[in-house]
Amino acid sequence: MNTYGILGYPLGHSFSKKYFEEKFTELNIEAEFLNFELPSIQGLPNTLKETKNLKGFCVTIPYKEEVIQFLDEIDPLAKKLGAVNSVQIIKNGDETKLKGFNTDIFGFQESLKEFIGENRPKALILGTGGASKAVAGGLEDLGIEYKFVSRSAKENQFTYEQLTQEIMENYKLIVNCSPLGTFPKDDTCPNLPYQHLSEEHFLYDLVYNPAETLFMKKGAEQGAKTHNGLKMLHLQAEKNWEIWNEL
Repeated sequence: MNTYGILGYPLGHSFSKKYFEEKFTELNIEAEFLNFELPSIQGLPNTLKETKNLKGFCVTIPYKEEVIQFLDEIDPLAKKLGAVNSVQIIKNGDETKLKGFNTDIFGFQESLKEFIGENRPKALILGTGGASKAVAGGLEDLGIEYKFVSRSAKENQFTYEQLTQEIMENYKLIVNCSPLGTFPKDDTCPNLPYQHLSEEHFLYDLVYNPAETLFMKKGAEQGAKTHNGLKMLHLQAEKNWEIWNEL
């Protein structure tokens, strides 16, 4: 029986296991999907050694960058982005190799185009972790200018405290790549001046559990259009499936 899984910590919010188990039923195949909920990524080699017939696994917060050190090979796009969310297990006799890919960029880009249509507003990317790198790559491909927003000051990015009314009016697309608002901490949200949002704004939250985050609610109250990360999850999951099974 083939095994697949997801690496991250924590994983209580993740829909991946349910998604793939439903897929196994739909395809009428015998397979299992495991949650590799590791408090330290240093436990990954032992986990992989103990998991028989593993064909591939997803990678989520906070390990999309840290997992790279354990890979034997990395797809050029994932290397360019500096983040991996899908790992393919390649077996050749007694030899096992891990190859990393980034399918987040595909999932984000396709779902974003559906959300914003022909609009190409300047964007703020909230957070600077692994997911934000795929978002930045997707925006670049679409010709959308962006700036990162972080809690700490760095060159060529804003801090939350620097977000003035003028900045908010100039950047009409806001993408939350932070885990703020994720179940069970769904009473949290990025520290934005929400009063400066308008019906011209698009708020895209990579969080998909809950379906409507506090970030989205606050935006909707100002008339902004909102979108969660569930469609992105589905799109990248299907790409992962293709990679793991080389369809």
